[in-house]
Amino acid sequence: MIGSLDALLAATVLFVGGHFILSGLVLRRPLTNLLGDQGFRILYAVVALVAFAWMLAAYRAAPAELVWSPPAAFTWVPLIVMPVALLLAVCGLTTPSTTMVGGEAQLSDPSVRDLAPGILRVTRHPFLWGTSLWAVTHLLVNGDAASMVLMGGILVLSLGGMKHIDLRREASLGGAWGPVKLISSILPFAALATGRTTMDWPGIGWWRPAIALLIYAALLHLHPWLIGVSAMPS
Repeated sequence: MIGSLDALLAATVLFVGGHFILSGLVLRRPLTNLLGDQGFRILYAVVALVAFAWMLAAYRAAPAELVWSPPAAFTWVPLIVMPVALLLAVCGLTTPSTTMVGGEAQLSDPSVRDLAPGILRVTRHPFLWGTSLWAVTHLLVNGDAASMVLMGGILVLSLGGMKHIDLRREASLGGAWGPVKLISSILPFAALATGRTTMDWPGIGWWRPAIALLIYAALLHLHPWLIGVSAMPS
């Protein structure tokens, strides 16, 4: 089950493919009819958690097979980019959004006056852009095959997931999805650049950047213990 690149590849395919297959309307509708909304979400979470745990275990046990040697200068890229990635991730997890699980309920909630608050004015998929930046920056500094499989899989899931979520929302919500699509964008800053919205700094607040910086500092400190190598350029 672990200890080889084939095992890691299988776990990554299950983790990435499971997200797309289970969340696709073709399979989601009959499963929801059978299990109910809550039952389906539990099934989805269990499959994702098991696949994720297997993927991490397989990554740790995978053989070290070097594909290429990244230049030493590349080690500065994660150090510079990760604060932005963490800010996007923290904002994405703490900002109510119609793209989150169950978020479509906001469209029928009269108390929700802003369908794209805070970071959602920048992109309606901030968390996935955060994980995309994590994957890209770490691909640049890890030249082994196992890292390419794991981080490549996360990158595919993150980038593909944005479009996949939008297509699902458009199919299930119809015209109600229009206002969200109008005032936000997949591509960061696209809605702002075209004048479809304005920046909402109060919606981001001070505490989200503060939390992101605290997590960044903690990861720098704990990186040798968690990952086995220092995050600081040598």
